[in-house]
Amino acid sequence: MDYIDFVVSTLNKPTFFIFGNHNLKDFSYYHGGPAQSQIAGRPAAITHCHGAEYAGFRVLAVKDLMLTDAQTHRKTPLLIAGVSGSLRYNNGINQYSETEMFFKLLHMWPRLLLNRILYGRYLDILLTHAAPRHIHDLEDSCHRGFECFRWFMKKFQPVWLVHGHIHLYDVRTERVTQFGATTVVNAYGYYIIEIPPK
Repeated sequence: MDYIDFVVSTLNKPTFFIFGNHNLKDFSYYHGGPAQSQIAGRPAAITHCHGAEYAGFRVLAVKDLMLTDAQTHRKTPLLIAGVSGSLRYNNGINQYSETEMFFKLLHMWPRLLLNRILYGRYLDILLTHAAPRHIHDLEDSCHRGFECFRWFMKKFQPVWLVHGHIHLYDVRTERVTQFGATTVVNAYGYYIIEIPPK
């Protein structure tokens, strides 16, 4: 969260984040548990903190970041969805089986369909911690990617899937891969994306 504070303070731009499989001391604020916020006497997860918006398992239409269609000149919000966590490898917090993650993606379906109706597309950016299976992932149980992310890209065709989790120690390691209509980016460290693509 200190890193998010730094990004927000330095850039002063709309900032979105998801959780990975480490540094999870604030995770319960966003997903319930003993550290929940209280709204009208009922526990409720928070969505904004440190000047940033939590995108985990949510679909957002960001009206502060409008895109202009090159042909119609119609302005529509940037469409972002986020998926926190990694494949389960030691039953830790924010780790999921393939089936659990698939159903978490299915819960976003109604909002994605609404995006399609309102804006003519499902999604611009999918933020994930883990990589899709066989795209930038590794074969050990901790760093294996999700097969259901590949299904999601085929079905909803986000322009970008931006993931982390896989550290890049060799500059020759592939970090940008095209999968159908989606460009998959490993954003380890940082990565600058031009939206819309030039």
